[in-house]
Parts: sequence; structure tokens; C-alpha cells
Amino acid sequence: MKESEKISRREFLRLSALGAGVAALAQLPFASYAGFDEEVRLTILHTNDWHSRLEPFPMDGSKFQGQGGAALRAKLIQQIRLEEKNVLLLDAGDIVQGTPYYNLFGGDPEIQLMNEMKYDACTIGNHDFDNGLDGLAGMVSKAQFPFLSANYNFTNTVLAGKILAYKVFVFDRVRIGVFGLGINPDELIGVRQFGDTKYEDAMEKARSTAALLKNQAHCDLVICLSHLGYKYNEKKYSDVHLAGESEDIDLIIGGHTHTFLDFPVSFSNKNDKLVTINQVGWAGLRLGRIDYHFFGRKNNILYKKSPMRI
Repeated sequence: MKESEKISRREFLRLSALGAGVAALAQLPFASYAGFDEEVRLTILHTNDWHSRLEPFPMDGSKFQGQGGAALRAKLIQQIRLEEKNVLLLDAGDIVQGTPYYNLFGGDPEIQLMNEMKYDACTIGNHDFDNGLDGLAGMVSKAQFPFLSANYNFTNTVLAGKILAYKVFVFDRVRIGVFGLGINPDELIGVRQFGDTKYEDAMEKARSTAALLKNQAHCDLVICLSHLGYKYNEKKYSDVHLAGESEDIDLIIGGHTHTFLDFPVSFSNKNDKLVTINQVGWAGLRLGRIDYHFFGRKNNILYKKSPMRI
């Protein structure tokens, strides 16, 4: 953390009293503000890589026995919504594939549960293509929330016009731009599953979409739902790479590599501004939470919270 971003112990304790479980704070300047008269608080909840794990892990002596399950996650989300006025619930892909629920029902139970939990948006993971474009289209048609992908072009497919590149959410005049990114299909998605979908370079689409959201849509916070993966030893796109090469992204909510981050982490972008990354493992074992407090044209306070165990 830079010296200018540190705060005194007294100020830390005062701010920590606003909410339990605060792990760290940083002052993050953003490019545009609406000039809010009062503080606006936004709670971002997120998941990734459900992999059709709808029930808790069985009590069989395994590492995660008794943990997880959609019912407990729904209860926790409901509790937070009762405590916070502005809540945005997001998912970073791979909703399906991993238990017989997907093999038997093709994603219907997963989408129904997300509808009941009132997800606001998700992106598309590689396993969400496993039943081909028709299978994915069936999931999209039942969802009461948008699937976002800025770098998959579905123009000549059954999904034409059904997938958004981004969506802007407004909470008390704070504008939040959210867009999605997917991996290169050559790595993990079969030709028959991907069909006539066109892959567009993730880094180029990330830059152009984030710039549009920040500069034309006048978003105060730009979020990327990424299914690229946290980081790799080999040379390929990742969330860490994206953060370092970006200019207008403020938060990356990741998936794909099943990375359990104990706390959100931050990296400097090309303009030496901080980009926060978080990922909460897989199978619905954790619920991510990050709180932003907007103070008009002053700095915003970001509360980095540890993921909540389910």
C-alpha cells in the first residue's frame, strides 16, 4: 500500500465500527462521480464455479464434508439484503457440470436457484457450453438475470441478441458497469459445443468495454466478471495480467482456476491505480463480499472482507 493510502489507527477503528468482519481498507480514487449529497454504500456479493453443487458435500470424511449448498447460501444472501440497502449479486461462470443435477436436468435447477436468490448478472464459463449452444440457450432463456460476455460474439448462433456485453446498474445515483470475459475456446471448449460463436481477444475487449463504461456510460465503478483464471505460470491471459494491463477496470471478480483467496487483493494498473481482484474457490463453498462507500467527489472507501464460509 502506498504511503498516501495509509490511515491512522484511530481512523481505522472508527471505520471498522461501521461493519463487522472488516479486514482491511484502502482509499481508491475513481474517475467520475455524480456529486452525491450523502454517503452511498454498495455491497457486492459474488460466487464462481458452482459446478452444479446444489447440496452440501456428503458426510463421507472428505475435505469439504457438510459444507456448501444452495440453501445455506440463499439464507446468507437474504440476511445480508436485510442488513444492507444496496446489494449487487454476481457470478463469474461455470454454473454447471460436476454433479448429476446437470446430467439429468441440463442446468434448470441451477438457474431456478439463481433466480430465487435474485442474482443480478453472471458471465459464461467454459463448462456452461458443455451441452452446446442449444443447452446454453435453454439456460439463458430461463434466467431472470443477464448473461454477460464482451468477447464471445454470438451473432450467427441461437444466442444472437440474447447475451449482453455489459450492463449498467444504478444505486442511489451511483452507476456500476459490469461486463464479462471468457477464456479462449481453443483451450477447453470443443468445436461442436462452441459452434459458430466467434472468440474475440479478451484483453482488447476488456480495454474497449471498460473505457466505454467509464467514459461514455459515466460509471463510477467498473467490474469485470472474468472466467480467465487468477494467474498462471505459463504465458496466457489471467486476472492478474488483466489488472496490470487495464486502465478503467476497478474490480475483477474471477473464476475458472478455483482459487480460494483469503482476502481480495489489489494490483496497480497501467495508470498506477489499484485494481482489486477476488475469487472464492468453487462449489459454492464461499460467498465473496466487498463493500464500497461512495462520498461524492471525495475518495471512496473499499472494505475488503474475508469470504464467508457456507
